Amino acid sequence: MLQVKSDIEIAREASMKPINEIGDRLNIPQQSLIPFGHTKAKVDLGFINSLTDRQDGKLVLVTAITPTPAGEGKTTTTVALGDALNRIQKNAMVCLREPSLGPCFGMKGGAAGGGYAQVVPMEDINLHFTGDFHAIGTAHNLLSALVDNSIYWGADTNLDSRRVTWRRVVDMNDRALRQIVCSLGGITNGFPRESGFDITVASEIMAIFCLARSLANLEDRLGRINVGYRRDRSAVTASDLTAQGPMTVLLKDAFAPNLVQTLENNPAFIHGGPFANIAHGCNSVIATKAALKLTDYVITEAGFGADLGAQKFFDIKCRTAGLKPSAVVLVATIRALKMHGGVAKADLREENVAAVKAGCVNLERHLSNLAKYQLPAVVAINRFVSDTDAEVEAVRQHCDSHGVDVHECTHWSDGGAGAEQLAHKVVDLVDSDESNFKLLYENELPLVEKIRTTAREIYSADDIAIDSKAESFLKQLQDSGFGHLPVCMAKTQYSFSVDPTRVGAPKGHIVPIREVRLLAGAGFVVAICGDIMTMPGLPRVPAANSIHLGSNGHIEGLF
Repeated sequence: MLQVKSDIEIAREASMKPINEIGDRLNIPQQSLIPFGHTKAKVDLGFINSLTDRQDGKLVLVTAITPTPAGEGKTTTTVALGDALNRIQKNAMVCLREPSLGPCFGMKGGAAGGGYAQVVPMEDINLHFTGDFHAIGTAHNLLSALVDNSIYWGADTNLDSRRVTWRRVVDMNDRALRQIVCSLGGITNGFPRESGFDITVASEIMAIFCLARSLANLEDRLGRINVGYRRDRSAVTASDLTAQGPMTVLLKDAFAPNLVQTLENNPAFIHGGPFANIAHGCNSVIATKAALKLTDYVITEAGFGADLGAQKFFDIKCRTAGLKPSAVVLVATIRALKMHGGVAKADLREENVAAVKAGCVNLERHLSNLAKYQLPAVVAINRFVSDTDAEVEAVRQHCDSHGVDVHECTHWSDGGAGAEQLAHKVVDLVDSDESNFKLLYENELPLVEKIRTTAREIYSADDIAIDSKAESFLKQLQDSGFGHLPVCMAKTQYSFSVDPTRVGAPKGHIVPIREVRLLAGAGFVVAICGDIMTMPGLPRVPAANSIHLGSNGHIEGLF
């Protein structure tokens, strides 16, 4: 019986090139690389700033259908498409997010691709990497410390301890920290108040880090962070605490993009990592823009399904950075489509063409949503060995009827060679100039209508139901000059509705908005929907239980 190698075993056998050779591919001078060992490096910001006058390449987004426990393989497909484009003699690279330790030790495991379509060094990328997340968490919690210090000493900011909105962060799933009481233990420890923790990938510092265009812009955005209110309800910002300078210092080195390579020794930037279910789900603007100056084709991905990741990529990242994508790849698996068609995970190996056809309503909904942005799209089927020809043909026929091409991809086992047909199609779409990219809504639309438009147009909801306190805060934000900002929907990734059990393509539901948060520095407003948490919890049996050092000193159980 053929033994299938695990992702970590495949990554460990990789023949990696010295990182300066990967830099040579991009014409990055060796002195502009800041190496972390032999196989990863940061790219000096001075060199990146020197690229301003170069022409931009073409930007392609890889997104997916609504995720299921069966898996979709969005990151794997992104890596494979980059490798495949290089195989057909195109100058391409991928831009990805850095994985959070939360899912690595929680439910999802690693996020560096899979099989023979991975970015390496896989173990480093999935763990501490170059320390960016630690820098972001430290900068965030420095501001937290300065907030409480201001209250303790009665500083002239006059921050009301009852109206502090700034929370703390840690890059781990820890439900016990969602709501806390801090400053207990007597007068020397400050004034007790309620607070809480979010996971680092939901931090406003993470959002700012990924949307800032330069160190100067980073510092300016950090200063605009709203940490709470005075008794007269006027806002207190990070600049009122003189916090933006030291936070920028903590983030200065992390802000330089990280250069690594794929298993096929093609270049990849991995930088920043906000979640898409509770944050804006995209890698850093500075990495994406640098990649567009360095190569002809840049392949990037946005988290979870297209209703979250792609929507936020378009309406937040592209709006903020002035990016104009040329095409979209929508990833699906037969297994996931069967789950959307009502099949239990235990029964996915059995052929079920009827369930595939039923599950295609989810695929169709995402394609319909992408069309609203006036971008050409292609469907990539990440094929598993258990998929049958009849099941694949059912997807092809469904997409043919909607004028969308489908390409089978076998990159998990074949690497870039398994995605060459997809690569040719992507080149055709990009070169066809069919893209007439437009945003879902205009800046002038009121905040409440931006939330309603997203719910109706992307989730196929009938309407939204806003908690009275959240509605009052939205009005306050609108009246205070924040009405031009885009909205970021924090919602379950498992359904178009707020109910994670409603698979397929539900419609006619109501999207409840229980809380609204202003991220003035990042430049968007977060609408928290249903029961979604900004600090996840661990499952009953977390992935951490399987991770250990083997007798040979190798990390085992990281996948």
